Amino acid sequence: MNKKQKIAIFDIDGTIFRKNLQFELINELSWMNIFPRKVRDQIVTLYTNWLEHKGTYEQYRIGLVELYEKYIRGCKLSDVERASKMVVSFHQDRTYIFAESIIKKLRSENYHLIAISGSPVEVVKEYDKLHLKFDAVFGSVYDLNEKGIYTGQSQYEPVKNKGNLVKQYVYENNLTLDDSYGMGDTESDASFLGLVANPIAFNPNDNLKAIAQKNGWRIVVEKKDVVYDMTQCINMNLV
Repeated sequence: MNKKQKIAIFDIDGTIFRKNLQFELINELSWMNIFPRKVRDQIVTLYTNWLEHKGTYEQYRIGLVELYEKYIRGCKLSDVERASKMVVSFHQDRTYIFAESIIKKLRSENYHLIAISGSPVEVVKEYDKLHLKFDAVFGSVYDLNEKGIYTGQSQYEPVKNKGNLVKQYVYENNLTLDDSYGMGDTESDASFLGLVANPIAFNPNDNLKAIAQKNGWRIVVEKKDVVYDMTQCINMNLV
């Protein structure tokens, strides 16, 4: 019997990518006049509220989703794909040292790598094509009509239960969760972190930090170009 391949699961925004793909996509669509210019001010307000502790990261994330759903209706798939290419070509290398190091390590050990993001699947796929080159990626899917125009309806949002997606994917692809890895930064990632053998809460928000501490998960923080393993209270440079 062939030995099953091990899997590693990653969030993208705030885990691999230093910023948020959906924020950058909305911003680009506004510059292109696909979305109204005023939307740029709205996403900056959401981001500023989070930075200044007037709102949580989850409120920031949900705010981005709501704005995208509001203004994507009537837009063309081709325009979103064009904006996605521009976003990724400009931002693709803005990544975390720790994430890049652990991805390189796991890839060398023949792990099956997947990423699950709440950002729109068009920009997630472009990010994968130009930078990640994972075995599979998942993002939020918005409904299109037969002419390639968005209806404004959400078709699939993996962020609602990433754990269920992982369990189904592992089963359908004959993979194993033995010695598996998972890495995420918010409570939406807890559902898959709880499945893997080696969960890592990376730069976690307060909710995920509490979950990680309760379950004894590894907590890693990256500040500038230094990586701190908070679980062991030691300073680390790489994995």
